[in-house]
Amino acid sequence: MNRFVLRQSLLLFLTATIWGVAFVAQSVGMDYVEPFTFNAVRNMIGAIVLLPCIGLLNRLNGKDNGEAGEPQKKTLIIGGISCGVLLFVASNLQQFGIQYTTVGKAGFITAMYIVLVPVFGIFLHKKAGLKIWAAVALAVAGLYLLCMTDGSFSLQMGDLLVLACAVAFSFHILVIDYFSPKVDGVKLSCIQFFTCAVLSAIGMLLFEEPKLSQILAAWVPILYAGVMSCGVAYTLQIIGQKGMNPTVASLILSLESVVSLLAGWVILGQKLSNRELAGCALAFAAIILVQLPSKVHKK
Repeated sequence: MNRFVLRQSLLLFLTATIWGVAFVAQSVGMDYVEPFTFNAVRNMIGAIVLLPCIGLLNRLNGKDNGEAGEPQKKTLIIGGISCGVLLFVASNLQQFGIQYTTVGKAGFITAMYIVLVPVFGIFLHKKAGLKIWAAVALAVAGLYLLCMTDGSFSLQMGDLLVLACAVAFSFHILVIDYFSPKVDGVKLSCIQFFTCAVLSAIGMLLFEEPKLSQILAAWVPILYAGVMSCGVAYTLQIIGQKGMNPTVASLILSLESVVSLLAGWVILGQKLSNRELAGCALAFAAIILVQLPSKVHKK
C-alpha cells in the first residue's frame, strides 16, 4: 500500500469513526433536549461550519469564486432543498428512535440503507443481481436476530423508527446520487443542512418547549454532532474519497456501524446479547456483500 492510499484510507476511517461516535452524542443529547431541538441546532451548526469549508475546498481544487450559471444555481437549490427534506425525515426518525434502543442496534439498523438503496433503485430501472438479493436475505436475517425478543420477532418502537429512518436515508442517497454529479457536493450538503435545520426548528416550535438552558447543558453532544459529524466528517469524506477506488472507500465508511457498537459499549456501557451480536455480524456481512464489485464482462 503506497502512502497516498494509506493516507486516504486513514481519512476515510477517521470519517467512519466520527460518524460512529456521533450515535453516542445523539443518545446523550436526548438527556437534555428533545429530538427536533437537537437536530435544529445540530444541522444549523453543521451548515455554518461548511461555509468556510466551501471556500477552502474551492482553493484546494483551484476553483474561483465566480458565479455559476442560473440553470446550475436552480439545480443546486432544488437539489439542496430536496435532500434537506429527506434528511429532515431520516434524521428525526433516527433521533426519536435512538431514545428507545441501544446505540449499537441503531447504528446497524441505520446502515441497512446501504442494502436498501440498490433494491429501491429497481424502480429507477437499475438492475439488482443475485448478489443484491443475497445481501437482502442476510440483512433480513440480521434484523430478525437484532429485533427478536422472548423467542419471537418483535419490532420495538425504537427499532421500528430507526428502520423507517434507514428507508428514508435510502431515498436520500438516491436523490443525492441524482443531483451530486450536476452541482458542487459541499454546497449541496450545506443547503440540505440549512433546510433540515429550518424544518426541525418548525417541529421544535410546534411540538416541543425548547429552553436555552437545556441547549447549553447539551453543548458537548450538540457541538460534536454539528461540528464533527456534519462539518468535519463530511469534508474529510470529500477529501478522502478523491483518487480512491469507490468500492474500497465505501467499505471503509461502512465501518461506521461497527464503531457505533464499540462506542456504545465503551462510552455508555451498552452491551448486546450474543444473539444481537450475531444479528450485527449478519447485517455487516450484508453491508459488505452489497458493496463488492460485480464481475465485468469483457466485450
